[in-house]
Amino acid sequence: MLEELIRKNRTCRRFIQSHAIDLNTLNELVNMARLSASAANLQPLKYVVSCAPEKNAGIFGCLTWAAYLKDWPGPKEGERPAGYIVVLGDTTIAQDFGCDHGIASQSILLRAREKGIAGCMLGAVNRDALRKVLDIDSRYRILLVLALGYPREEVVIEAVGADGNIRYWRDDHGVHHVPKRSLSDIVIGSYH
Repeated sequence: MLEELIRKNRTCRRFIQSHAIDLNTLNELVNMARLSASAANLQPLKYVVSCAPEKNAGIFGCLTWAAYLKDWPGPKEGERPAGYIVVLGDTTIAQDFGCDHGIASQSILLRAREKGIAGCMLGAVNRDALRKVLDIDSRYRILLVLALGYPREEVVIEAVGADGNIRYWRDDHGVHHVPKRSLSDIVIGSYH
């Protein structure tokens, strides 16, 4: 069951924008992050959530989408996220956030996927602009933005080909293909 959920939890970049996500759902997702592991149990992460169309438009303008798809500037109007969770690090609690934000974000996205919501974890963010859009205090470091919505696209896992190319791509039908290395390619030591 967990493996199936992880397989379904592919990065999604096109959404049904008109299918709203409410504030209670966003808070439920953040609660999954709250319950997740944190180094030394410091719990230095904070969150800004948005499901307001005007605020979402401002957040959208601060993001860079799908670097491998050079001819695609990102989701068009009608395919944009219906909600966002901005993951912040509180510098009054810690200066180094290690992998806490990765763990928290994965927990959020797995729960979202259980609910039929897809997401995209974005690190390519104009942080200065986003800080202004959301009026984020300078004590918080902007770590990641999670774009969320009900999926409009199909994403499939492919085996990496003989050429070793790991770049994702879209076919003529708009299906998003994500090459993954084989298990034997990534396990480099095995002791038993």
